Amino acid sequence: MGHGGVRAGAGRPKKADEAKLIERLDNIINQDEVIEKLKELIQKGDLRAISIYMDRRYGKPVETKDINVDRDLPLFIDEL
Repeated sequence: MGHGGVRAGAGRPKKADEAKLIERLDNIINQDEVIEKLKELIQKGDLRAISIYMDRRYGKPVETKDINVDRDLPLFIDEL
């Protein structure tokens, strides 16, 4: 156990930390080169690259759940 509750370093990074990381990455990664590489991969038919582009360009599709029950089950259980 021991996975719940407040822990040092747990959870989403603070906005300030996230901003620092983005700034560091922007200083070492050329965005135009990344876009060019993504273009190359898409032109080669790389499905992961195509998926990344489509998700960023048009948004991720809404996830749906197909919930089918193949037998009769009670919706509510009265006995506790």
